[in-house]
Amino acid sequence: MKKRFFVALVAAGALAFALSLAGCSSSQGGDAPASGDGVVLAYNTEPQTNLIPAMVNEVGGGNVLELIYEGLTRYDVDGTTKLAIAESLTTDDDGKTWHVKIKEGKKFSDGSPVTAKNFVDAWNWGANPENGALSGEFFMAIEGYPEVDDDGNLVGEFDTLTGLEVVSDTEFNITLSEADPEFDKQLGYSAFYPMPTGSLDSEDALEKQGTQPVSNGPYMLKSWDHNEKIELVPNPEYDGDIPAQNKGVTFKMYTDDSAAYNDLLAGNLDVIDSIPADAMSTFKDDLGERAINQDGAVWQAFMIPYYLDHFGDNEEGRLRRQAISMAFDRQQICDTLFEGTRTPATDFVAAVIPGHSDSIEGNEVLQYNPDKAKELWAQANAISDWGDATFKIAYNADSSAHKAWVEAVLNQIGQTLGIGTEPKAYAQFSELRNDATNGALTSAVRAGWQADYPSAYNFMGPIYRNNAGANDSRYNNPEFEKVLLEARSQQDEAARTEGYDKAQAILMRDLPGIPLWGQNALGGYSEHVENVVVNWKTVPVYQDIVKK
Repeated sequence: MKKRFFVALVAAGALAFALSLAGCSSSQGGDAPASGDGVVLAYNTEPQTNLIPAMVNEVGGGNVLELIYEGLTRYDVDGTTKLAIAESLTTDDDGKTWHVKIKEGKKFSDGSPVTAKNFVDAWNWGANPENGALSGEFFMAIEGYPEVDDDGNLVGEFDTLTGLEVVSDTEFNITLSEADPEFDKQLGYSAFYPMPTGSLDSEDALEKQGTQPVSNGPYMLKSWDHNEKIELVPNPEYDGDIPAQNKGVTFKMYTDDSAAYNDLLAGNLDVIDSIPADAMSTFKDDLGERAINQDGAVWQAFMIPYYLDHFGDNEEGRLRRQAISMAFDRQQICDTLFEGTRTPATDFVAAVIPGHSDSIEGNEVLQYNPDKAKELWAQANAISDWGDATFKIAYNADSSAHKAWVEAVLNQIGQTLGIGTEPKAYAQFSELRNDATNGALTSAVRAGWQADYPSAYNFMGPIYRNNAGANDSRYNNPEFEKVLLEARSQQDEAARTEGYDKAQAILMRDLPGIPLWGQNALGGYSEHVENVVVNWKTVPVYQDIVKK
């Protein structure tokens, strides 16, 4: 779910698992700035870890990173890739080697220059498995990415990515292991942001950069009161194309999104990118033209880890995943719970992303078919009896949007398959993400993905490649990875899409994640602000919001 997890994701993105758009945390937020001081008050989640770019793969941290940093490229409101720090970005061999020239005179918020080395050092740090970067998968394409075992442990030694070469203060080259004509689209994602000189030199320097970052985007961090608020103010050193049109953005954290929504109605919050379940049928009337409901690059699912009993990488596990996927009615749940703000999934890619399809081979497993579900479940029981086990789906209770659908899905699964089911609530999204990241889940887990960049690969690679940062199910299929990477290297877009379809067909068979539905960009804003626009991946364009 951008950032991916919102779970995400959203990220990613990462989107991010990602993703988790509707996660939130802690109390009702700290003392907020008065409405007339030009500072925009926005709803967000507590970042899972810190503000080191390669460490963030969920929306709470991603929303902050995208305002305080800027990369080689950026994404316009419609998802178009634009040059940002890069003056030029070219390839002379169909996408295997990329030549980067960055603009002169770019500075971090402390006045130090942004150089080629700041990018290369940050990427080398993120690629090193020993650093535990949650977005390390994004560097896999670069030549010299370290070899790891199935548990993600470094095999041999790693120093730097051999595919990165600093030519001068303003130039560097990137050599990929395989050609990737879409590589430039990735470079606006937060994992590829630069880090200032000295920030990687010691644990103390890293900790300071993660909590009090020196940054190069349109804003810089003023304060971070954990589980309360994050205050951003305009960066005086920023001279890019997306300067702040307000006097700052303060992200507030809440115990639940209903409280945030009520604050929005009362004028105590300016922007919210989540609608609570109890307002789903009324928010359009409540907010009128200030209601947000549009197509978005967000995809929801639940993951079933392969390390759970009965769900291993074998025939029993495959049969049970397929049975569960066919045991509940996505369309009915979308109609009854989400008031037309969700669309049942037909594949693993959000509907607004190029490469989305409703005709992937094997996607009948996403259709409600109780008779087939029972048949498959019985076949799995013939291999290993389910007994009196209970099937559970974990969710974060700090968002009211998840409890209802988790219960509805579980009720239908239980009735169809004749098994016990039970929801498992985590108090906060960050707690759920920690267990997912650490491989400590004891049940299936809700997940979502918010696109990091506009490509079908972004909805597969960061989530299902072995040891990828958002691979909550611990899926490991060399056949899938081979097909996916071959597709990514295709120069012709039609051939690339065809290859991605083949990769999705493998996912349809294995179902490491159970696709649910695509999610609209939902939210609203108060009467105190104007020029509120939601971008292609469902995030408000915070720097353009004007406080009245």
